[in-house]
Amino acid sequence: MSRPSVCIVTPALAAANNGNWQTASRWARMLRSHYRVELLGEWHGEPADAMIALHALRSADSIARWSQAPRRGPLVVALTGTDLYRDILVDARAQRSLTLADRLVVLHERAVDDLPPAHRAKAVACFQSTPARAPAAKTARHLRVVMVGHLREEKAPQTYFEAARRLAGREDIRLDHIGAALDPAFGREALALQQACPGYRWLGALPHEATRRHIQRAHALVHTSRIEGGAHVVMEAICSGTPVLATRISGNVGMLGRDYAGYFEPGDGAGLATLLERCRNVPAILRALREQCAARAPLFEPAREQAGLLDLVHELLNDLPLEKHP
Repeated sequence: MSRPSVCIVTPALAAANNGNWQTASRWARMLRSHYRVELLGEWHGEPADAMIALHALRSADSIARWSQAPRRGPLVVALTGTDLYRDILVDARAQRSLTLADRLVVLHERAVDDLPPAHRAKAVACFQSTPARAPAAKTARHLRVVMVGHLREEKAPQTYFEAARRLAGREDIRLDHIGAALDPAFGREALALQQACPGYRWLGALPHEATRRHIQRAHALVHTSRIEGGAHVVMEAICSGTPVLATRISGNVGMLGRDYAGYFEPGDGAGLATLLERCRNVPAILRALREQCAARAPLFEPAREQAGLLDLVHELLNDLPLEKHP
């Protein structure tokens, strides 16, 4: 008996080395236990029983073509941060994608309520996942923190830059920065900052495995985003025993919890610098943050994410036979 087929459309393929690609490739692996799965940058009529499209705006053409296809199957649209907190508010094509979707997937527990009221009933929250890793040994000579994110406006790297400048006199605080300069102006600023502030290192884009090792070795992950739908690096830090210092935005609060103690306000580089100094000067703060992150870690277990995805797709394809293959 032939298994049903699912097409996953993602505007970011492997070369992008970003969260959208990590999500798409992981979902493909998880669904292949029950379905035939094809990963595409765009859909142009390839046979499939269902489509999962990442990004309401950047996949809008594929979503529109699918909706007009004869005998089309169910359509799931997964919303990213720029979708949820920018595009669907101002862009007609992104708004149409919401209307065409049979189901919407959001990536943190607060995101359903952040949708327009008319679309909330067909939305489901699905936490992303990553395998847990044991924390790596960390030096006592200094506090090493890492920010992971390509240098672009949505990630607000200038907040991290400001913190680095304010901490230039603290030789016991080191700031690493991983990510490609998608905005060349931010790349030039990062290079200049390296020269002016020896405690700051811009490492550029790194492979995913190398990035995870940096997260494991850091005392804390810094996440400065001003728009976020559910950041991969936040859950990777949590599942590596590395506490997180993050902006108080919905996408971070929905992952870390309302009462998490490691927030700073978006754009507040001075506040981030103060928080980093406190983490270095009062070790109990990092221990408390680590305990709070450990309490959230079960939300990001792969078995939980896979079960949610399989339930969603099976519900939508419940008129087709489901055959499990090891």
